[in-house]
Amino acid sequence: MESIGPLEQALHTARALVLADLAAGEVAAADVVSLVEESVVERRWWVEQWPDGAAYVSGLIAQDVQDALLERYGRWPLCPVCGSGDPHALEIEPELGADPHWVCHKAGVKVAAVGSLGTALGGGTPSS
Repeated sequence: MESIGPLEQALHTARALVLADLAAGEVAAADVVSLVEESVVERRWWVEQWPDGAAYVSGLIAQDVQDALLERYGRWPLCPVCGSGDPHALEIEPELGADPHWVCHKAGVKVAAVGSLGTALGGGTPSS
């Protein structure tokens, strides 16, 4: 069996992390998974142009999917930290950097790493 290179490994990891977050929020329907796949295709080109950006691809794919969901369905993921006021979505930080996290800017807290949203939503520990 042929091993995959670092670019494909980064893309597969990013896909798995974002899918885990979507599943944790119970929004991993087929059409939403297609949004992930579309982002992976676009980001593959991006990382081929800038290989040093491979460490950033998980956060970028999460942002791409979040933006696509906003256009089609509404805000995702909703903040599990703030119990009152208008519902609002978490955001990715850093916007372009390694080790992306979902954060609530309203409360000023990191909620979960990308791929670990299930723990913040009460879904237990993520599988590794």
